[in-house]
Amino acid sequence: MLPPLTFAVPKGRILDEALPVMARAGVVPEAGFHDKANRSLSFDTTRDDMRLIRVRAFDVATFVAHGAAQIGIVGSDVIEEFDYADLYAPVDLDIGHCRLSVAGPRVDDASTAPAAMHRTSHVRVATKYPNLTRRHFEAQGIQAECVKLNGAMELAPSLGLSGQIVDLVSTGATLKQNGLVETSRIMNISARLIVNRAALKTDSRVAELVEAFRAHAHAQKAA
Repeated sequence: MLPPLTFAVPKGRILDEALPVMARAGVVPEAGFHDKANRSLSFDTTRDDMRLIRVRAFDVATFVAHGAAQIGIVGSDVIEEFDYADLYAPVDLDIGHCRLSVAGPRVDDASTAPAAMHRTSHVRVATKYPNLTRRHFEAQGIQAECVKLNGAMELAPSLGLSGQIVDLVSTGATLKQNGLVETSRIMNISARLIVNRAALKTDSRVAELVEAFRAHAHAQKAA
């Protein structure tokens, strides 16, 4: 008898959009999953052979890459940041849209900002995406010193911790409220179905789930 499948989902912005997509693919959590007061991290589903774990987005990728979970959902930002060899992202779910951007303090004359950027060879950037940040600035010939923060990124420039930040942006309202302006876009982001490569090869249930999610994604695009 095969062991239960573990499906990893992220806390936060993607989850509400992901749940209807999961349901159409036959992945439905137990009723207690929706209780905001429930601090459990592991939940049963309507399938006897599957459980859900609800963890931080970065940890979804880690659990799946190392085979502790066989399948999951996470933003493409996380996939690109870690670039795990054992992680495969076969389906773009077309949800959780946002962008990863560079932002800095608003200046009175924005036309001078690009010129100032080209004159510098070193920047200090607050971010939870050090790998993507370094690659972005290296492509411009700039060395990025990354200060790792897991939240409250917008405070870093005003407190002198960094000159710029790299963070997720949706509407830009949070940047504006904190006196920051988006200066460049690193990548557009959407949520992806991810699977462990070994599990995909050895467990037919994983392949079946991939096909179920893929069929839904194709139907959505055709609609």
